[in-house]
Amino acid sequence: MSARALEAFLARLYTDPAARRDFLDDPRGAAARSALEPGEIDAVAAIDRVGLELAARSFELKRAAHASRQSAWRRRLLAFVQRAKP
Repeated sequence: MSARALEAFLARLYTDPAARRDFLDDPRGAAARSALEPGEIDAVAAIDRVGLELAARSFELKRAAHASRQSAWRRRLLAFVQRAKP
């Protein structure tokens, strides 16, 4: 398995609540279903679960803040365009 596949698996853990629940219920099974190699399965099975949840929550808050900033920017742009129409 490539480093890219392991990174994709970890990214899903941090960003997808359903994938994280599946992993927390059965770490080795979730890793095996993602076709990780035995050494990678051992490594992810040993992950700090509290740290995983804290990091996932932090990333979620950062994504929400980013989306909020984008929405505010879009609202300002739309208002500007509306004012500029003849």
